[in-house]
Amino acid sequence: MRIGINALYLIPGGVGGTEIYLRSLLEAMARIAPANEYFLFVNRESAAESWITASDFHPVVCAVSARNRPRRILWEQFIFPWLLRRYKIDVVFNPGFTMPLLSRSPSVTVFHDLQHRRHPEHFHWFDLPFWNLLLFASARRSRALIAVSEATAHDLDHYYPGVAAKTAVVPHGVDTEFFRIAERRATRGAQRDREKSSADKFLLTVSTLHPHKNIGRLLEAFRIFHAGHPRHRLVIAGLKGRAATALAAECRNLGLGPFVTFTGWIPRPDLYKLFEDADAFVAPSRFEGFGMPIVEALAAGIPSACSAIAPLSDIAGPAAVQFDPESVPAIASAMALIADDVEFRNSASIEGPRQARLFDWEHSAELTLRQLGDRMVTRSVTDNKAARCQ
Repeated sequence: MRIGINALYLIPGGVGGTEIYLRSLLEAMARIAPANEYFLFVNRESAAESWITASDFHPVVCAVSARNRPRRILWEQFIFPWLLRRYKIDVVFNPGFTMPLLSRSPSVTVFHDLQHRRHPEHFHWFDLPFWNLLLFASARRSRALIAVSEATAHDLDHYYPGVAAKTAVVPHGVDTEFFRIAERRATRGAQRDREKSSADKFLLTVSTLHPHKNIGRLLEAFRIFHAGHPRHRLVIAGLKGRAATALAAECRNLGLGPFVTFTGWIPRPDLYKLFEDADAFVAPSRFEGFGMPIVEALAAGIPSACSAIAPLSDIAGPAAVQFDPESVPAIASAMALIADDVEFRNSASIEGPRQARLFDWEHSAELTLRQLGDRMVTRSVTDNKAARCQ
């Protein structure tokens, strides 16, 4: 197949987990199905990324900037379909919620979540109409939809009745480097952890600073936890989203400034280092489409706690402590357990990676390619019927 990949939305270091999703999935697709031709349509910001210029892909740099969202949307809708015809694309893979509605090629579109419907209060008033219109149209117009979790598939069916028949659930995988981190942590062993000073210990959260990520309650809970663990720190790694300014102010008001670090976006090797050194991991989100960081923490063998919400509760299973994300005391209690309970901490190095092995990028790629191939078969049958009618 000549597969066109719509990466026009991608801003390196600017779109959070969807960037890791796209890179990991495409690399797996190229490994398991090298006979396909992959045409990666990217914007100006992404043109120089090394993984995009890899020999497995045909990068097509488009004359548009993703940072100018209205212009990017117009380009995607009115210029991109012409470009797809020029490159004779068989099927279009849209990993970022929206598709070129005027394209003649069948489209398979990924929905990472439906936050714009579940929590519209978290969107700017001028952005929300575009989200509502374009995602509704993409859900209706796409030949197939991919939901990254059962929870997202349920939301698709609820908000866009009738699309369930063409929706497939394709969960994320997990970077194999995290399993190597688990091996190194296990080799290091408990002895080095005991020798580590309390000042070196930190709880890790990996999250964009958006309202639904619940970082405000996490800070309140950390203040309670910190009273009994005065030398522990909290490190929050992720993009500085819409709640960043308010969270920095709250951190100061709670008197936690010296003990909380907001890293902002950091390169992947630096993130690996945080996972390797973290004492424990907390995922406090109130809403998620999938929840890649909790899988990564489990794969790394880190004692972990997460919100008892779908899909996090399904992803983590019994390998993580689960808590009510609306309850600050419950979050604080979970922090204390994963930091202090020796039995749980010992089991995390085994049960975490075991649970995380349920998620594999090559399996995700296989399921995605199946959807792309099925759309090609559907198109071929439709074209043949039309030819016979003529």
